[in-house]
Amino acid sequence: MFVLAVMAGWELLAPRRLLTVAKTGRWWINLGLVAIDTALLQLLPVLPVGMALLTEAKGWGGLNNYPLPLGMAVVVSVAALDFTIYLQHVMFHFVPLFWRFHRMHHTDLDFDTSTGVRFHPIEIVLSSCIKLAAVAVLGPPAIAVLLFEVLLNATSLFSHGNIRIHSGLDRWLRWLVVTPDMHRVHHSVLPSETNSNFGFNMPWWDRLCGTYRPQPAAGHERMTIGLSQFRDVRLLTLPKLLLLPLRWNSNGTEERGRK
Repeated sequence: MFVLAVMAGWELLAPRRLLTVAKTGRWWINLGLVAIDTALLQLLPVLPVGMALLTEAKGWGGLNNYPLPLGMAVVVSVAALDFTIYLQHVMFHFVPLFWRFHRMHHTDLDFDTSTGVRFHPIEIVLSSCIKLAAVAVLGPPAIAVLLFEVLLNATSLFSHGNIRIHSGLDRWLRWLVVTPDMHRVHHSVLPSETNSNFGFNMPWWDRLCGTYRPQPAAGHERMTIGLSQFRDVRLLTLPKLLLLPLRWNSNGTEERGRK
């Protein structure tokens, strides 16, 4: 909540873009999703940090069988888990079943820090299961998993921020972390731009895997945010968003915006 409050204040002081939709309604929806997602996660028998403790106790995973010095194990674990989330994000765009849940994140018609918590509850559960599997295979120290979870949540709020950062500083920062200008491209209405800049935390995976796009074609102030198929705010209420995976276009065909 501290990072969210800092980012919200920063957005008020130095906004990057003018918002096109009433902020109160969007934040009510996005924060409502946080409450639902958090409640649903409590139903899981174990979360990633608990899985790390379990793998240590059972001797599961690579790093529990081929141990490294703690500092190196933490760095390797955080990087490996972040790459896992990058690959997961790519998969959620290109596998039709997963895209049906992930597209809700992209229906936001504006881009600000609250967009960083706008995820369908089923996507949150799927993502948690993928992280649990990654932790079981890797066997990272529990402190590394905790650090990764904190960084992932904080950088998601930062990378979705509607904040203005000097272009020169942004060019340097995006070698260290995914900046809002870098990630905003990913929320473009143009599919070629939507399918780029998949990173949340570490910016290197996009460059290494060929999915990096420096800037949106229309520029940050003029680019259109969201999905072309879902632009009616009356259809983007919280109850209707929860049912979005079941929604089809008016012509009876499945929405194919990921391509």
